[in-house]
Amino acid sequence: MKLHRLVAAAALVSLVSLAGLVGAGPASVLPASSASALPASPASAGDWPASIEGRAADRYPEGIAWDPTRQAFLVGSIATGRISVVGRDGVPHVLAQAPGVSTFGLHVDAVRNRFLVTYADIGSGERSSDATEYRQSGVGIYNLRTGRLERRIDLNTTRLNPAGGKHGANDLAIDARGNAYVTDPAADAIYKITPSGQASVLIRDDRLRSDTIGANGIVWDPAGYLLAVRYDIGRLFRISLHSRPRLTEVAIGTALVGGDGLALTRDRKLVAVTNKLGAAGNEAVTVLSSSDNYHSARVVTSVLWPVAGPTTGAVTPHGTYVLSGSLDVMLAGGQSDNFTIHRQ
Repeated sequence: MKLHRLVAAAALVSLVSLAGLVGAGPASVLPASSASALPASPASAGDWPASIEGRAADRYPEGIAWDPTRQAFLVGSIATGRISVVGRDGVPHVLAQAPGVSTFGLHVDAVRNRFLVTYADIGSGERSSDATEYRQSGVGIYNLRTGRLERRIDLNTTRLNPAGGKHGANDLAIDARGNAYVTDPAADAIYKITPSGQASVLIRDDRLRSDTIGANGIVWDPAGYLLAVRYDIGRLFRISLHSRPRLTEVAIGTALVGGDGLALTRDRKLVAVTNKLGAAGNEAVTVLSSSDNYHSARVVTSVLWPVAGPTTGAVTPHGTYVLSGSLDVMLAGGQSDNFTIHRQ
């Protein structure tokens, strides 16, 4: 995930106008024909810096994913909706333009040569309008090598959301078969998208509903279930995928208030990034483990984060890195083209 600034921050929307912000100059644009060439050759964990500082005209990245084919990160942008490649030098190279106003969650599916991006309009993008604000919600599916848009999935249709209301896709996870699962923090539902692009409601439950920011970060566990965190109250949920999907709360003994992005390590530890961008949470990275397939979990470590406004993390061969995209500056009405990718 990743933070979706919804109803709780609605009062701030009128204070923030990104269209007039001054960037750091255009980011380097990566031609589709050379997209697979960037950037670096594989390196050991010791060769990678503990912290990567970057500047981008495509401001306020909220989502991040590791691209093993490039040995680099993909990051999005709330301001412009573009997706860029960022290596260890911190220099962004534009790879693609999302079909929506702003981009949030990112997931690389290297097995199928694609990456998926959630898009929405929370009122803070350069192309935001009354027609799209809190109405636009979907997923873009791209060719990983070229950055070409292959499919656009609209998740705010009458069939999926007959009751209407506010919507905005935020984070997503992908299972071994290529099905994608998408959270919508403004709604009470988690959606499923098949590899062929068919969208449906996986589960609709009042426990996901919030007057502010609801279900946010989501991950798929290879054991066959999903984990999702509700941002405003910090509850962690387990969604069984066998036969009829079933939502149950994970007993963790602590609330992950401000729970934004989730990541799962190779040894199935859950990394939860929390912030106070839209709730009274701590800016921290908490690692949990489970001995019963996440019916319950215990906190292994919880570290206050040294960089303001962390949103989500990406597990890489060089460690788990957490993105801070200056969203705290944006929400305060300021201007910034800085972002930091800091190792856990």
